[in-house]
Amino acid sequence: MNDKQHTIKAPVTVSGIGLHTGVVSNMTFMPAPINHGYKFQRIDLPDQPIVDADVDNVVDLSRGTTIEQNGARVNTVEHVLAALVGLEIDNVLIQIDGPEPPIMDGSSILFVQPLLDVGLEEQNALRNFFEVPEEIRFKDGSRETEIAILPLDDYRVTVMVDYHSPVLGSQHASLTDLNQFKDEIASCRTFCFLHELEMLYKQNLIKGGDLSNAIVVVDRVVEENELDYLSDLLKKPKVRVKKEGILNNVDLRYKNEPARHKLLDLIGDLALVGRPLKGQILAARPGHASNVAFAKKIKKYINETMVKNAPMYDPKRTPVMDINKIMQTLPHRYPFVLIDKIIHLDDTTVTGIKNVTVNEPFFQGHFPGNPVFPGVFQIEAMAQTGGILVLNTVPDPENYWTYFLGIDKCRFRRKIIPGDTIIFKCELLAPIKRGIAKMQGQAYVAGQLVMEAEMSASIVRKDA
Repeated sequence: MNDKQHTIKAPVTVSGIGLHTGVVSNMTFMPAPINHGYKFQRIDLPDQPIVDADVDNVVDLSRGTTIEQNGARVNTVEHVLAALVGLEIDNVLIQIDGPEPPIMDGSSILFVQPLLDVGLEEQNALRNFFEVPEEIRFKDGSRETEIAILPLDDYRVTVMVDYHSPVLGSQHASLTDLNQFKDEIASCRTFCFLHELEMLYKQNLIKGGDLSNAIVVVDRVVEENELDYLSDLLKKPKVRVKKEGILNNVDLRYKNEPARHKLLDLIGDLALVGRPLKGQILAARPGHASNVAFAKKIKKYINETMVKNAPMYDPKRTPVMDINKIMQTLPHRYPFVLIDKIIHLDDTTVTGIKNVTVNEPFFQGHFPGNPVFPGVFQIEAMAQTGGILVLNTVPDPENYWTYFLGIDKCRFRRKIIPGDTIIFKCELLAPIKRGIAKMQGQAYVAGQLVMEAEMSASIVRKDA
């Protein structure tokens, strides 16, 4: 899996009819900045409102997943989101001039191909994975549905479906590596059973449904007069039934295509958690209602267990800047280089790591027999972290100095001792003006806030 966040290199547009609304729309994937996530924008509505792809915004699950926010609704988002997750794209603004993404061929492949055509762009920030620490399970006895996610340093999905149908039988599908998505999952189409067709039409759904964008499974004997009725319903000159029970002799792309499509739906629905997942997902008889309920359970778990505002740090992951890159940017040298890694850096925020060891020279006198990391060095380490952020705003940081101008609202909340790993986070309080930067900084150890302050600094060209 990618360690760093990705967006796309250029906008790309797809067009077509919506499965349930029957409305033709144009949908454009737009590059987006770090930590933007997935957002839809209804550009056909006044003020062009934004709808976050978030499980808390789900408002309807009638044969698809519909989200709504700011008075705007977007129907059937799961195939689009599955394409983004499957390609490990993190940040995209999806502009759409209608209420529903195009159904295309009923799968994700016609989203995947244009996204790959424009290309992916790596961004200078690590992905904010939710690494499942323990089993999280969902069960719905009324639907015989069960979904679980187990700890795993990867992303894997296994799905089992059983509709008690002589045509489909019991089917399984697995994704053991996200790199398999585009070739083995993305092209698998949505499906329904013949007995559901008339009901769906009467519910004012599948207005854009067509035998070119969905598989219709015939799981019983159909009389000729009923086929004529279906021809009128589907606005087709004549529909037929193959021996295998697929309406109009549509060939399956895989023997277990329905199970693979259910896996695709599950990936798309779980994107609504809002963070890329690391875990082994096992699902029996999943559907949109259970997928979304499970996504809500995962998000609730995250909110209840994570430390508010504390940055996540995984020492196994490659940093944005190692100590060599830091020393190419900052002028400090031993014994005054107080930052070991930069793990996040964007236009407004930086996160740095300091590993505290008893070999620090100041522990000889502060305090012998009771080593405590000095407060002034905590401030200096935070200032160096902020200096990386400020120098990141110029194209040639090696030609600039950063000078500490002031500190305010400084609080030390817990002592820091050898063996602690400090995570420093600095964020600009306002855009840099006339070379002056104002930042809010926090320091965390083991998820606890240990120090905070507001700082100001100036950036000055060396030859000025």
